Amino acid sequence: MAYMSQEGYNNLVAELQRLESIERPKASAAIAEARDKGDLSENAEYDAAKEAQAHLEDKINQMKMTIAEAKIIDKSRLSSDCVQLLSKVVMTNLATNTTMTYTIVSEQEANLKEGKISIKTPIAQGLLNKKVGDEAEITIPRGKIRLRIDSITIE
Repeated sequence: MAYMSQEGYNNLVAELQRLESIERPKASAAIAEARDKGDLSENAEYDAAKEAQAHLEDKINQMKMTIAEAKIIDKSRLSSDCVQLLSKVVMTNLATNTTMTYTIVSEQEANLKEGKISIKTPIAQGLLNKKVGDEAEITIPRGKIRLRIDSITIE
């Protein structure tokens, strides 16, 4: 089961519709074009188009499964008492004294440019269930970092 926000669910459905209505016909057209070029046994363009179509179909099927298993979280029922899924957390790195802000989201919604990190990342895992003022020592690929939670909101 994949927990996500309504916004994340809507984005996933829109992306699935785009893949099915735009990308799938493009893939079929590329195969037809490559097929028209003759002998299929030595047609690298045909093989590449078939492989691209297989990857696209796999992606579509994965998205359909995620959508079917999705559980939309009602934000109005969430509390900002402690860090959880859909919490926007402002924290201070105690070693560098820099402030960071992340929203903890499902894997499908993660987007670092938007400040949204997956609940499965080491930072999110280290922050779960912490309260404002708590400090967390988290192991990341570059070593350990110490973070202090400054605020928690639900947006």
